[in-house]
Amino acid sequence: MKLSVIIPCFNEIGTISQVVKAVKNSPVKDCEIVIVDDYSTDGTRELLRSQMESEVDQILYHKKNMGKGAALRTGFAAARGDMIIVQDADLEYDPQEYPILIEPILKGKADVVYGSRFQGCGPHRVVYYWHRVGNGLLTSLSNMLTNINLTDMESCYKVFRREVIQSIKIQEHRFGFEPEITAKVAKMGYRIYEVGISYYGRTYKEGKKIGWKDGIWAVYCIIKYNLLVR
Repeated sequence: MKLSVIIPCFNEIGTISQVVKAVKNSPVKDCEIVIVDDYSTDGTRELLRSQMESEVDQILYHKKNMGKGAALRTGFAAARGDMIIVQDADLEYDPQEYPILIEPILKGKADVVYGSRFQGCGPHRVVYYWHRVGNGLLTSLSNMLTNINLTDMESCYKVFRREVIQSIKIQEHRFGFEPEITAKVAKMGYRIYEVGISYYGRTYKEGKKIGWKDGIWAVYCIIKYNLLVR
């Protein structure tokens, strides 16, 4: 089964080449790599055009900055693989772990797989305490309304059977994608699995983008997509 790797990218000139190299060196060799540049302004866009277009299967360019959710929506629609995984354009998540993420789907047990930073025995960089607290609160609130028992709703690593993710209309443009998609796959009754992964977190100085305002919006999205939107 072919795996489509969707890489949403915004101002990642320092890491995008390394991420693509890491994806190519993953144990899963039948991969389609799709990069969506969300109107980068730091030279990433020029790097993609001059050096990367021959290195990957597709690069899609947004005409304006719209956010991670919008970039994923573009990438999901273009994907051709049997499974689709989200890969951030930084170095926080390790493509060497693709096999454990796709295994439940390959075995016919899962439709969706989440990679949890809070399970397993892989290395985890020690960074922000309040991020961990906030993540736990958001995941708990999401679980209360979806009635599923995830440990890491906000994880980047999510794998979907292609027909699952392409059947879902994604409305959120930014980081609200995570609670939105969780609510929707839970409501639709898809089989969701979770596996432990490593995590090499970044600091804000190193380029981390999510902030407290995104956390507040996530609370709104959890309520909206679980209680207000059918």
